[in-house]
Amino acid sequence: MVAPAAIVLLLFTYIPLLGSVIAFMDYVPFLGFTGSDWVGWDNFTALFSDPSFWTAVWNTVQITFLQLALFFPVPILLAVLLNTVALPAAKRFVQSVIYLPHFLSWVIIVALFQQVLGGAGVINRFLITHGLSPFDVMSNPDTFKLLLTTQSIWKDAGWGTIIFLAAIAAIDPALYESAAMDGAGAWRRFWHVTLPGMRPIIVLMLILRLGDALTVGFEQILLQRDAVGPGAAEVLDTFVYYNGVVDGSWGTATAAGLLKGVVSLFLVLAANKIAHRFGEEGVYKR
Repeated sequence: MVAPAAIVLLLFTYIPLLGSVIAFMDYVPFLGFTGSDWVGWDNFTALFSDPSFWTAVWNTVQITFLQLALFFPVPILLAVLLNTVALPAAKRFVQSVIYLPHFLSWVIIVALFQQVLGGAGVINRFLITHGLSPFDVMSNPDTFKLLLTTQSIWKDAGWGTIIFLAAIAAIDPALYESAAMDGAGAWRRFWHVTLPGMRPIIVLMLILRLGDALTVGFEQILLQRDAVGPGAAEVLDTFVYYNGVVDGSWGTATAAGLLKGVVSLFLVLAANKIAHRFGEEGVYKR
């Protein structure tokens, strides 16, 4: 039963890792792995001396911080609020409404935001009609990272509630009854029963999110990069794409991708270590 999953994991995860050797080669696709020259750490040296790489790193870190601070708590809050809805039909309706954006592509999401917040969008037409100054959020580099985070929340926060709702459903109802009999109100029941019951899942999801923290939305950013320029929109994923696929600097692009993977691994191991210190199991046990 495990064999198909192991084969898929081997074919699409571990074997592609062998391509990381390109980071240490002056890789030419026509010559292949055997014909291209080894250059040691030269690609990393070129990478660290490239100002556009550090721009991509800084933009990635900023977007990661915004997503952790603003996006990550939203599904938790939504799950807690949904759990307070007593009427099952109303709860199912709200769940269906907030799940729906997850199934839309980024092309549609960006187009919807353009129609609302763009220069010729609904809000600007309303402002112009009433004699007020318009503003174009979609092409403003200063608010671009906040715009990305808002789009991510609108698209995926509802879908992210599924796991947290499952964690709440697994809490023993007798704990709520005991707390109510002891005179605990809604806030105390949340603080002393719901939150401790959700804590292992919250820690687990946070660790997994940190492992993917430097992946901040390739397609979403690529669609809007030209509107605000690379100074505001260049991230590690787009840096790898433009250097490797567009410019043909395969060695430098692979070095950036390899560096991103190593940093992500370090973040997961560090977060898991911290979780163990606070008595949580984390992704794996000690």
